[in-house]
Amino acid sequence: MRWYLGAIAVLIVSLVFGLGLLAYAMYVLLGVMLVSRFVARYWIDHLTATRECNRLTAEIGDKLGVAVQVRNGGGLPVAWVLVEDSLPRQALVQRPPRLKVHNRRLMIGMLWRGGQKTMLYQVEFQMRGYYQIGPVVVETGDLFGLHRRYRVATEPHFVLVYPRLVPLAGYDLASRRPVGEIRLTHRLFEDPTRIAGLRLYQEGDPLNRVNWRATARTGVLHSKIYEPSTIAGATVVMGFHRDDYPKSNEPLRSELAVTTAASIANEVYLMGQQIGLVTNGRDAADRIRQEGWSHDYRTRSAAQANVNMVEQSERLRPVLVPTRQGPEQLWRILETLARVELTDGLSFSQLLAESTSRLPRDATVVAVLARVEPETALALGILRRRGHAVVVVLVVFDDFEFEDYAGRLLAQGIESRRVTDEASISLLCGQHLVR
Repeated sequence: MRWYLGAIAVLIVSLVFGLGLLAYAMYVLLGVMLVSRFVARYWIDHLTATRECNRLTAEIGDKLGVAVQVRNGGGLPVAWVLVEDSLPRQALVQRPPRLKVHNRRLMIGMLWRGGQKTMLYQVEFQMRGYYQIGPVVVETGDLFGLHRRYRVATEPHFVLVYPRLVPLAGYDLASRRPVGEIRLTHRLFEDPTRIAGLRLYQEGDPLNRVNWRATARTGVLHSKIYEPSTIAGATVVMGFHRDDYPKSNEPLRSELAVTTAASIANEVYLMGQQIGLVTNGRDAADRIRQEGWSHDYRTRSAAQANVNMVEQSERLRPVLVPTRQGPEQLWRILETLARVELTDGLSFSQLLAESTSRLPRDATVVAVLARVEPETALALGILRRRGHAVVVVLVVFDDFEFEDYAGRLLAQGIESRRVTDEASISLLCGQHLVR
Protein backbone atom coordinates (compact mmCIF):
# COMPACT_ATOMS: atom_id res chain seq x y z
CA MET A 1 0.00 0.00 0.00
CA ARG A 2 2.85 2.43 0.74
CA TRP A 3 4.21 1.92 -2.77
CA TYR A 4 0.84 2.85 -4.25
CA LEU A 5 0.50 5.95 -2.10
CA GLY A 6 4.03 7.06 -2.95
CA ALA A 7 3.53 6.56 -6.70
CA ILE A 8 0.19 8.41 -6.64
CA ALA A 9 1.75 11.31 -4.69
CA VAL A 10 4.63 11.62 -7.20
CA LEU A 11 2.14 11.42 -10.08
CA ILE A 12 0.07 14.27 -8.63
CA VAL A 13 3.19 16.41 -8.16
CA SER A 14 4.38 15.72 -11.71
CA LEU A 15 0.96 16.65 -13.12
CA VAL A 16 0.83 19.86 -11.11
CA PHE A 17 4.27 21.01 -12.26
CA GLY A 18 3.94 19.62 -15.77
CA LEU A 19 6.68 17.00 -15.49
CA GLY A 20 5.51 14.79 -18.32
CA LEU A 21 8.35 12.27 -18.29
CA LEU A 22 8.02 11.72 -14.56
CA ALA A 23 4.25 11.38 -14.88
CA TYR A 24 4.71 8.78 -17.63
CA ALA A 25 7.12 6.83 -15.41
CA MET A 26 4.57 6.84 -12.57
CA TYR A 27 1.87 5.57 -14.95
CA VAL A 28 4.15 2.68 -15.92
CA LEU A 29 5.05 1.95 -12.29
CA LEU A 30 1.41 1.91 -11.19
CA GLY A 31 0.54 -0.37 -14.11
CA VAL A 32 3.36 -2.78 -13.24
CA MET A 33 2.29 -2.91 -9.58
CA LEU A 34 -1.34 -3.57 -10.47
CA VAL A 35 -0.43 -6.30 -12.95
CA SER A 36 2.00 -7.83 -10.43
CA ARG A 37 -0.68 -7.82 -7.76
CA PHE A 38 -3.15 -9.54 -10.07
CA VAL A 39 -0.59 -12.13 -11.22
CA ALA A 40 0.51 -12.98 -7.67
CA ARG A 41 -3.08 -13.47 -6.52
CA TYR A 42 -3.89 -15.51 -9.63
CA TRP A 43 -0.91 -17.78 -9.08
CA ILE A 44 -1.64 -18.49 -5.42
CA ASP A 45 -5.33 -19.14 -6.10
CA HIS A 46 -4.52 -21.82 -8.67
CA LEU A 47 -1.83 -23.66 -6.74
CA THR A 48 -2.95 -26.92 -5.09
CA ALA A 49 -1.01 -29.40 -3.00
CA THR A 50 -1.48 -32.94 -1.73
CA ARG A 51 0.47 -35.02 0.76
CA GLU A 52 0.73 -38.80 1.04
CA CYS A 53 2.13 -40.70 4.04
CA ASN A 54 2.89 -44.40 3.96
CA ARG A 55 1.72 -44.96 7.57
CA LEU A 56 -0.17 -43.29 10.39
CA THR A 57 1.11 -45.52 13.22
CA ALA A 58 4.71 -46.42 13.91
CA GLU A 59 7.18 -47.80 16.42
CA ILE A 60 10.22 -46.00 17.80
CA GLY A 61 12.96 -46.12 15.15
CA ASP A 62 10.56 -46.45 12.20
CA LYS A 63 10.68 -44.08 9.24
CA LEU A 64 7.71 -42.34 7.66
CA GLY A 65 7.81 -41.68 3.92
CA VAL A 66 6.16 -38.40 2.88
CA ALA A 67 5.38 -37.30 -0.69
CA VAL A 68 4.20 -33.72 -1.28
CA GLN A 69 2.91 -32.84 -4.74
CA VAL A 70 2.22 -29.27 -5.89
CA ARG A 71 0.24 -28.57 -9.06
CA ASN A 72 -0.47 -25.43 -11.09
CA GLY A 73 -4.09 -25.59 -12.19
CA GLY A 74 -4.16 -22.12 -13.78
CA GLY A 75 -3.72 -20.96 -17.35
CA LEU A 76 -0.49 -19.03 -16.65
CA PRO A 77 2.93 -20.43 -15.69
CA VAL A 78 4.06 -19.71 -12.14
CA ALA A 79 7.47 -18.03 -12.20
CA TRP A 80 8.44 -19.34 -8.77
CA VAL A 81 6.84 -21.22 -5.91
CA LEU A 82 8.29 -22.13 -2.53
CA VAL A 83 6.79 -25.21 -0.82
CA GLU A 84 7.45 -26.22 2.78
CA ASP A 85 5.90 -29.06 4.76
CA SER A 86 5.60 -28.09 8.43
CA LEU A 87 6.79 -30.26 11.32
CA PRO A 88 6.52 -29.62 15.09
CA ARG A 89 9.36 -27.25 15.91
CA GLN A 90 9.74 -28.46 19.49
CA ALA A 91 10.23 -32.04 18.32
CA LEU A 92 13.07 -30.94 16.02
CA VAL A 93 14.99 -28.53 18.29
CA GLN A 94 14.75 -30.63 21.47
CA ARG A 95 17.96 -32.37 22.54
CA PRO A 96 17.93 -35.22 21.81
CA PRO A 97 15.41 -34.55 19.02
CA ARG A 98 12.19 -36.51 18.87
CA LEU A 99 12.17 -36.40 15.07
CA LYS A 100 14.96 -36.69 12.50
CA VAL A 101 14.35 -35.55 8.92
CA HIS A 102 16.03 -37.22 5.94
CA ASN A 103 16.14 -35.19 2.68
CA ARG A 104 14.66 -31.72 2.33
CA ARG A 105 11.11 -30.76 3.24
CA LEU A 106 11.46 -27.41 1.43
CA MET A 107 11.38 -26.99 -2.36
CA ILE A 108 11.49 -24.01 -4.75
CA GLY A 109 10.93 -24.06 -8.50
CA MET A 110 8.89 -22.94 -11.49
CA LEU A 111 5.60 -24.49 -12.57
CA TRP A 112 4.38 -24.36 -16.16
CA ARG A 113 0.68 -24.29 -16.97
CA GLY A 114 -0.75 -27.58 -15.72
CA GLY A 115 2.67 -28.58 -14.39
CA GLN A 116 3.44 -30.26 -11.10
CA LYS A 117 6.41 -30.98 -8.84
CA THR A 118 6.91 -33.66 -6.18
CA MET A 119 8.95 -33.42 -2.98
CA LEU A 120 10.00 -36.61 -1.17
CA TYR A 121 11.44 -36.88 2.33
CA GLN A 122 11.45 -39.20 5.35
CA VAL A 123 10.81 -38.63 9.05
CA GLU A 124 12.52 -40.94 11.57
CA PHE A 125 10.79 -41.24 14.95
CA GLN A 126 13.29 -41.19 17.81
CA MET A 127 10.67 -41.17 20.61
CA ARG A 128 7.04 -42.06 21.13
CA GLY A 129 4.46 -39.34 20.62
CA TYR A 130 1.59 -37.94 18.58
CA TYR A 131 3.13 -35.94 15.75
CA GLN A 132 1.58 -33.48 13.35
CA ILE A 133 2.96 -33.80 9.80
CA GLY A 134 2.12 -30.70 7.78
CA PRO A 135 0.22 -28.79 6.63
CA VAL A 136 1.96 -27.63 3.45
CA VAL A 137 2.68 -23.89 3.33
CA VAL A 138 2.93 -22.51 -0.25
CA GLU A 139 4.50 -19.14 -1.12
CA THR A 140 4.67 -17.30 -4.45
CA GLY A 141 4.80 -13.71 -5.74
CA ASP A 142 5.62 -11.42 -8.63
CA LEU A 143 9.06 -11.20 -10.26
CA PHE A 144 9.83 -7.82 -8.70
CA GLY A 145 9.20 -8.89 -5.11
CA LEU A 146 6.46 -6.26 -4.67
CA HIS A 147 3.70 -8.74 -3.85
CA ARG A 148 4.04 -12.08 -2.07
CA ARG A 149 1.25 -14.46 -1.24
CA TYR A 150 1.10 -17.33 1.27
CA ARG A 151 -1.30 -20.21 1.58
CA VAL A 152 -1.89 -23.24 3.79
CA ALA A 153 -2.53 -25.77 1.04
CA THR A 154 -3.29 -29.05 2.88
CA GLU A 155 -4.61 -30.34 6.16
CA PRO A 156 -2.09 -32.08 8.42
CA HIS A 157 -1.61 -35.78 9.01
CA PHE A 158 -1.23 -37.10 12.56
CA VAL A 159 1.09 -40.03 13.24
CA LEU A 160 0.92 -42.08 16.43
CA VAL A 161 4.23 -43.57 17.64
CA TYR A 162 3.79 -46.27 20.29
CA PRO A 163 6.02 -46.40 23.38
CA ARG A 164 8.69 -49.05 23.68
CA LEU A 165 7.78 -52.24 25.57
CA VAL A 166 10.39 -53.87 27.82
CA PRO A 167 9.76 -57.51 28.87
CA LEU A 168 9.80 -57.94 32.64
CA ALA A 169 12.25 -60.75 33.41
CA GLY A 170 11.10 -63.15 36.11
CA TYR A 171 7.48 -62.06 35.90
CA ASP A 172 5.70 -65.01 37.57
CA LEU A 173 2.57 -65.93 35.64
CA ALA A 174 1.12 -67.40 38.83
CA SER A 175 1.32 -64.03 40.56
CA ARG A 176 -2.01 -62.33 41.09
CA ARG A 177 -0.45 -59.10 42.30
CA PRO A 178 1.64 -57.38 39.59
CA VAL A 179 4.88 -56.01 41.04
CA GLY A 180 3.60 -57.14 44.44
CA GLU A 181 5.00 -59.34 47.18
CA ILE A 182 2.28 -62.06 47.33
CA ARG A 183 2.54 -64.94 44.87
CA LEU A 184 -0.32 -67.41 44.72
CA THR A 185 0.13 -70.82 43.13
CA HIS A 186 -3.48 -71.93 43.60
CA ARG A 187 -6.54 -70.87 41.67
CA LEU A 188 -8.36 -67.70 42.58
CA PHE A 189 -10.89 -67.76 45.41
CA GLU A 190 -14.42 -67.20 44.28
CA ASP A 191 -17.15 -64.92 45.60
CA PRO A 192 -20.45 -66.88 45.85
CA THR A 193 -22.43 -63.64 45.85
CA ARG A 194 -21.21 -62.73 42.33
CA ILE A 195 -22.42 -65.18 39.65
CA ALA A 196 -20.51 -64.91 36.38
CA GLY A 197 -22.23 -67.71 34.40
CA LEU A 198 -23.04 -71.43 34.16
CA ARG A 199 -21.20 -74.59 33.15
CA LEU A 200 -21.95 -78.32 33.05
CA TYR A 201 -21.85 -80.11 36.40
CA GLN A 202 -18.49 -81.65 37.26
CA GLU A 203 -17.93 -84.50 39.68
CA GLY A 204 -17.18 -83.08 43.11
CA ASP A 205 -19.24 -79.88 42.76
CA PRO A 206 -21.14 -79.19 46.01
CA LEU A 207 -24.92 -79.14 45.94
CA ASN A 208 -25.05 -75.43 46.76
CA ARG A 209 -23.23 -74.79 43.49
CA VAL A 210 -25.87 -76.52 41.35
CA ASN A 211 -28.20 -74.19 39.48
CA TRP A 212 -31.51 -76.06 39.86
CA ARG A 213 -33.47 -73.75 37.58
CA ALA A 214 -31.15 -74.37 34.61
CA THR A 215 -31.01 -78.07 35.49
CA ALA A 216 -34.81 -78.37 35.44
CA ARG A 217 -35.07 -76.49 32.16
CA THR A 218 -32.43 -78.52 30.29
CA GLY A 219 -32.63 -81.86 32.09
CA VAL A 220 -28.84 -81.78 32.60
CA LEU A 221 -27.04 -80.77 35.78
CA HIS A 222 -25.51 -77.27 35.62
CA SER A 223 -23.22 -75.55 38.11
CA LYS A 224 -22.73 -71.85 38.79
CA ILE A 225 -19.53 -69.97 37.92
CA TYR A 226 -18.54 -67.28 40.41
CA GLU A 227 -16.41 -64.20 39.86
CA PRO A 228 -12.99 -64.11 41.57
CA SER A 229 -12.76 -62.40 44.94
CA THR A 230 -8.96 -62.04 45.25
CA ILE A 231 -6.85 -59.26 43.74
CA ALA A 232 -6.15 -59.68 40.02
CA GLY A 233 -4.89 -57.19 37.49
CA ALA A 234 -3.71 -53.63 37.97
CA THR A 235 -4.54 -49.98 37.45
CA VAL A 236 -1.44 -48.02 36.46
CA VAL A 237 -1.60 -44.49 37.89
CA MET A 238 1.13 -42.38 36.27
CA GLY A 239 2.12 -38.98 37.61
CA PHE A 240 2.88 -36.69 34.66
CA HIS A 241 2.86 -33.18 36.12
CA ARG A 242 5.45 -30.85 34.61
CA ASP A 243 6.91 -29.86 38.00
CA ASP A 244 7.79 -33.50 38.76
CA TYR A 245 10.16 -33.71 35.77
CA PRO A 246 13.00 -31.14 35.94
CA LYS A 247 14.26 -29.91 32.58
CA SER A 248 17.78 -31.09 33.41
CA ASN A 249 16.66 -34.72 32.97
CA GLU A 250 14.19 -34.22 30.16
CA PRO A 251 12.98 -35.85 28.01
CA LEU A 252 14.80 -38.94 29.34
CA ARG A 253 12.94 -39.16 32.65
CA SER A 254 9.41 -38.67 31.34
CA GLU A 255 9.98 -41.11 28.47
CA LEU A 256 11.31 -43.67 30.95
CA ALA A 257 8.16 -43.26 33.05
CA VAL A 258 5.96 -43.89 30.00
CA THR A 259 8.04 -46.94 29.01
CA THR A 260 7.70 -48.29 32.55
CA ALA A 261 3.92 -47.84 32.58
CA ALA A 262 3.57 -49.42 29.13
CA SER A 263 5.76 -52.41 30.05
CA ILE A 264 3.79 -53.12 33.24
CA ALA A 265 0.50 -52.85 31.36
CA ASN A 266 1.80 -55.23 28.70
CA GLU A 267 2.82 -57.91 31.21
CA VAL A 268 -0.48 -57.74 33.08
CA TYR A 269 -2.36 -58.00 29.78
CA LEU A 270 -0.31 -61.05 28.75
CA MET A 271 -1.42 -62.70 31.99
CA GLY A 272 -5.04 -62.31 30.89
CA GLN A 273 -5.85 -60.01 33.79
CA GLN A 274 -7.66 -56.69 33.85
CA ILE A 275 -5.58 -53.56 33.29
CA GLY A 276 -6.31 -49.83 33.29
CA LEU A 277 -4.56 -46.46 33.21
CA VAL A 278 -5.04 -43.12 34.98
CA THR A 279 -2.75 -40.11 34.52
CA ASN A 280 -2.76 -36.37 35.11
CA GLY A 281 -0.98 -35.74 31.79
CA ARG A 282 -2.78 -34.25 28.81
CA ASP A 283 -3.94 -36.14 25.74
CA ALA A 284 -2.49 -34.54 22.60
CA ALA A 285 -5.37 -35.74 20.42
CA ASP A 286 -7.95 -34.31 22.81
CA ARG A 287 -6.06 -31.02 22.95
CA ILE A 288 -6.02 -30.77 19.15
CA ARG A 289 -9.76 -31.41 19.00
CA GLN A 290 -10.32 -28.62 21.53
CA GLU A 291 -7.89 -26.04 20.11
CA GLY A 292 -7.53 -27.06 16.48
CA TRP A 293 -5.26 -25.31 14.00
CA SER A 294 -5.98 -22.13 12.01
CA HIS A 295 -5.02 -20.32 8.81
CA ASP A 296 -3.15 -17.06 8.35
CA TYR A 297 -2.00 -15.88 4.91
CA ARG A 298 -0.39 -12.56 5.80
CA THR A 299 3.17 -13.81 6.30
CA ARG A 300 4.87 -17.16 5.95
CA SER A 301 6.15 -17.12 9.53
CA ALA A 302 2.64 -16.36 10.83
CA ALA A 303 1.21 -19.19 8.74
CA GLN A 304 3.78 -21.62 10.13
CA ALA A 305 3.14 -20.43 13.69
CA ASN A 306 -0.62 -20.88 13.39
CA VAL A 307 -0.53 -24.36 11.86
CA ASN A 308 1.83 -25.81 14.49
CA MET A 309 0.43 -27.75 17.45
CA VAL A 310 -0.38 -25.49 20.40
CA GLU A 311 2.03 -26.05 23.29
CA GLN A 312 -0.24 -25.04 26.22
CA SER A 313 -3.41 -26.53 27.62
CA GLU A 314 -5.48 -25.52 30.64
CA ARG A 315 -7.67 -28.62 30.92
CA LEU A 316 -8.01 -30.08 34.42
CA ARG A 317 -9.41 -33.54 33.78
CA PRO A 318 -7.63 -36.89 34.25
CA VAL A 319 -6.87 -39.07 31.25
CA LEU A 320 -8.53 -42.40 32.01
CA VAL A 321 -8.65 -45.87 30.45
CA PRO A 322 -11.10 -47.90 32.62
CA THR A 323 -9.71 -51.08 34.19
CA ARG A 324 -11.07 -53.97 32.17
CA GLN A 325 -10.19 -57.19 30.40
CA GLY A 326 -10.28 -57.68 26.66
CA PRO A 327 -8.11 -58.01 23.56
CA GLU A 328 -8.36 -54.29 22.75
CA GLN A 329 -7.53 -53.04 26.25
CA LEU A 330 -3.74 -53.02 25.83
CA TRP A 331 -3.93 -51.07 22.57
CA ARG A 332 -6.13 -48.44 24.18
CA ILE A 333 -3.55 -47.98 26.92
CA LEU A 334 -0.61 -47.90 24.49
CA GLU A 335 -2.36 -45.33 22.30
CA THR A 336 -3.08 -43.18 25.34
CA LEU A 337 0.52 -43.44 26.56
CA ALA A 338 1.76 -42.57 23.07
CA ARG A 339 -0.24 -39.32 23.12
CA VAL A 340 0.22 -38.29 26.75
CA GLU A 341 2.17 -35.07 27.39
CA LEU A 342 3.47 -33.26 30.46
CA THR A 343 1.09 -30.64 31.79
CA ASP A 344 0.74 -28.23 34.68
CA GLY A 345 -2.85 -29.17 35.51
CA LEU A 346 -3.77 -31.58 38.31
CA SER A 347 -1.18 -32.54 40.90
CA PHE A 348 -0.88 -36.25 41.74
CA SER A 349 -2.80 -35.90 45.01
CA GLN A 350 -5.56 -34.06 43.13
CA LEU A 351 -5.51 -36.81 40.50
CA LEU A 352 -6.14 -39.47 43.15
CA ALA A 353 -8.94 -37.40 44.67
CA GLU A 354 -10.59 -37.12 41.23
CA SER A 355 -10.21 -40.78 40.24
CA THR A 356 -10.42 -42.83 43.45
CA SER A 357 -14.06 -43.72 42.77
CA ARG A 358 -13.00 -45.20 39.41
CA LEU A 359 -10.26 -47.46 40.83
CA PRO A 360 -11.58 -51.03 41.29
CA ARG A 361 -10.66 -52.64 44.61
CA ASP A 362 -9.89 -56.00 43.03
CA ALA A 363 -6.92 -54.60 41.08
CA THR A 364 -3.56 -53.46 42.41
CA VAL A 365 -2.85 -49.73 42.10
CA VAL A 366 0.62 -49.39 40.55
CA ALA A 367 1.74 -45.76 40.85
CA VAL A 368 4.55 -44.67 38.50
CA LEU A 369 6.08 -41.51 39.97
CA ALA A 370 9.13 -39.30 39.48
CA ARG A 371 8.67 -37.36 42.73
CA VAL A 372 6.94 -38.08 46.04
CA GLU A 373 5.85 -34.99 47.94
CA PRO A 374 4.43 -35.38 51.48
CA GLU A 375 0.89 -34.84 50.17
CA THR A 376 1.48 -37.49 47.49
CA ALA A 377 2.57 -40.07 50.08
CA LEU A 378 -0.41 -39.15 52.28
CA ALA A 379 -2.86 -39.54 49.37
CA LEU A 380 -1.44 -42.98 48.55
CA GLY A 381 -1.61 -43.95 52.23
CA ILE A 382 -5.29 -42.96 52.38
CA LEU A 383 -5.90 -45.06 49.27
CA ARG A 384 -4.22 -48.07 50.93
CA ARG A 385 -6.24 -47.66 54.13
CA ARG A 386 -9.43 -47.67 52.08
CA GLY A 387 -8.65 -51.24 51.04
CA HIS A 388 -6.63 -50.83 47.84
CA ALA A 389 -3.41 -52.74 47.27
CA VAL A 390 -0.81 -50.09 46.41
CA VAL A 391 2.74 -50.36 45.11
CA VAL A 392 4.91 -47.48 43.80
CA VAL A 393 7.52 -47.54 41.03
CA LEU A 394 9.90 -44.59 41.37
CA VAL A 395 11.63 -43.22 38.26
CA VAL A 396 14.47 -41.58 40.18
CA PHE A 397 18.14 -41.21 39.24
CA ASP A 398 19.59 -39.81 42.47
CA ASP A 399 20.24 -42.28 45.33
CA PHE A 400 19.55 -39.80 48.15
CA GLU A 401 16.37 -38.65 46.45
CA PHE A 402 15.18 -42.23 46.13
CA GLU A 403 15.83 -42.99 49.80
CA ASP A 404 13.91 -39.86 50.81
CA TYR A 405 10.89 -40.76 48.67
CA ALA A 406 10.97 -44.42 49.70
CA GLY A 407 11.02 -43.37 53.38
CA ARG A 408 7.92 -41.22 52.93
CA LEU A 409 6.11 -44.12 51.31
CA LEU A 410 7.30 -46.60 53.91
CA ALA A 411 5.82 -44.39 56.63
CA GLN A 412 2.45 -44.97 54.95
CA GLY A 413 3.02 -48.73 54.69
CA ILE A 414 3.56 -48.64 50.92
CA GLU A 415 6.17 -50.64 49.01
CA SER A 416 8.39 -48.97 46.42
CA ARG A 417 10.69 -50.06 43.63
CA ARG A 418 13.14 -48.10 41.53
CA VAL A 419 13.70 -47.58 37.80
CA THR A 420 16.80 -45.80 36.52
CA ASP A 421 16.97 -47.01 32.91
CA GLU A 422 15.30 -49.45 30.54
CA ALA A 423 17.48 -52.33 31.78
CA SER A 424 16.18 -51.81 35.31
CA ILE A 425 12.60 -52.05 34.03
CA SER A 426 13.20 -55.64 32.93
CA LEU A 427 14.47 -56.46 36.45
CA LEU A 428 11.62 -54.67 38.19
CA CYS A 429 9.94 -57.83 39.48
CA GLY A 430 13.19 -59.25 40.81
CA GLN A 431 13.99 -56.28 43.04
CA HIS A 432 13.78 -56.48 46.82
CA LEU A 433 11.01 -54.43 48.32
CA VAL A 434 11.96 -51.30 50.24
CA ARG A 435 10.61 -51.74 53.77
